[in-house]
Amino acid sequence: MAVKSDAWGSRVGLILAMAGNAVGLGNFLRFPVQAVQNGGGAFIIPYLICFLIMGIPLLFIEWSSGRFGGKFGNHSTPYILDSMVKGRLLKYIGVFGIFTNIAVAAYYCYIESWTMSYVYHSIIGTFDGMSQADVATFFSEYVDVGHSTTGIPYESVIFYVVCLIINTYILSKGLKGIEKVAKVGMPLLILFGAILAIKGLTLGTSGASDIFPDANAWDGLNFLWTPQYSSLLDLKVWMAAAGQIFFTLSVGMGTVHCYASYLDEKDDVALNAVSAGFMNEFVEVVLGSLIVVPIAAGYLGLDWVIENAGFGMAFQTMPYLFQQWGGLIAIIAGVLWFGLLFFAGITSSLAMGTPWIGFMRDEFGWNQNKGAWSFGFMALILGLPTVIFFQYGVFDEYDYWAGTVSLVLFAMLETILFSWIFGMGKGWPAITNGADIKIPVIYKYIIKYITPVMLIIIFMGSVFKPLDNDWSGNMDNLISGKSWVLDNGSIIKTITHAGIKEQIATASNSAVITQLQDKMFYLNFARFMLLGLFAFISVLVYLAFLKRRREGRATT
Repeated sequence: MAVKSDAWGSRVGLILAMAGNAVGLGNFLRFPVQAVQNGGGAFIIPYLICFLIMGIPLLFIEWSSGRFGGKFGNHSTPYILDSMVKGRLLKYIGVFGIFTNIAVAAYYCYIESWTMSYVYHSIIGTFDGMSQADVATFFSEYVDVGHSTTGIPYESVIFYVVCLIINTYILSKGLKGIEKVAKVGMPLLILFGAILAIKGLTLGTSGASDIFPDANAWDGLNFLWTPQYSSLLDLKVWMAAAGQIFFTLSVGMGTVHCYASYLDEKDDVALNAVSAGFMNEFVEVVLGSLIVVPIAAGYLGLDWVIENAGFGMAFQTMPYLFQQWGGLIAIIAGVLWFGLLFFAGITSSLAMGTPWIGFMRDEFGWNQNKGAWSFGFMALILGLPTVIFFQYGVFDEYDYWAGTVSLVLFAMLETILFSWIFGMGKGWPAITNGADIKIPVIYKYIIKYITPVMLIIIFMGSVFKPLDNDWSGNMDNLISGKSWVLDNGSIIKTITHAGIKEQIATASNSAVITQLQDKMFYLNFARFMLLGLFAFISVLVYLAFLKRRREGRATT
């Protein structure tokens, strides 16, 4: 049995690192937006149910799978799965667990670099005196490489490269480096979040103005926390809630498997999984809901928030709102908010490098330093197009295929493998052995039946997403014998660029048509890069298989 080449220094460090892996930018940027767009309190009940019957089971599966594979010296998903199930082709499902991390890190670090830049601009007073429209324009110009917001040429590229270098350097120090960042970053993140949340709770109507006389921070809180039981019958809300679980827990990526693979065979995985999961939920549901929405509602009104809710609110609106607090407090708030986002981002992005490093060390003998810097180099090559061609949608294309579709597909496949091929006869002991808590036996059946069905529904729902995301209306149409109309956001129509082609067909301006055609070119280029990465990793997995067979280590 192989000896682990790296190990966690303490259980606290492991839990904080695993929680840091889960706690990311989505907790503060995506969760509030998803909640607002799906009816506020109407979103909360389906979301919490999805956490219990899909999120927790996936954490159990990935923690126990990682620990199981780790005792055979495997620290990445291709050969973690290979150690669990027999079948030459099944190891290639594990390619997703390396591919997704490199591809997501490539553009995720770009968002992370925004937070670094905004901390800098908050300190030097760039946002002083800006209107909300000015702050929004600042963001638009920042992500346009051709513009310079403060006279720094290629500012967005510089911050992106610096951010990648910081990530890569920490990764080169191994698990100890990640653990140290988690032990500092997670407490600071919670502290910064708590300070801003208190402001959101106490703002009340003090931010109301002549333009928004009815602004009230409590309206935002009431909107988010007033349950609406009718949402239990709205499939659209359930789909959005289930989708958020993937983003918030970082499941379906392979990072959890990798972290857990460094545990000893008798180390607990059940309590660790629950602890990391609930810490993430506290940060997301409590802190995440107390900052952006109430503060924005307190100054701009709830109606404005509902109408303008989007990922960019954190960068296009919050700096303006902080300026309303005046002088030094505005600077402190900016540093706290964007510093919080930076720590949330880096504790997640660091996790993304570990599967590649573990795979190259296990299969080809690479050391930590070589693995880390090769990861950084690949992320740079893959990520620069998301920076340079951001305006053409390359960033969004990466996020869709690598950060959305890939996660759901891998989670669905690994759950089926764990529950039905590896089998719950071995799977349940893999979860419960060494557990410091008693897991309700109902989870044995949830993992085997309910979680796989939910994941299949989510994946098929992405493939056949209905027009305008109107699930109820399209189900009624289908029952009455009418056709199911696909939305341009469905996987089927996204593959064919149906939405862009419709815009080209209706456009009368030649310049607009050329711009749309250029966008299709860059989106195809993004797909080529992603497919190339997946093929490259698949080849490495095959070469590793040949190497293992020569050495007598291959299982099939």
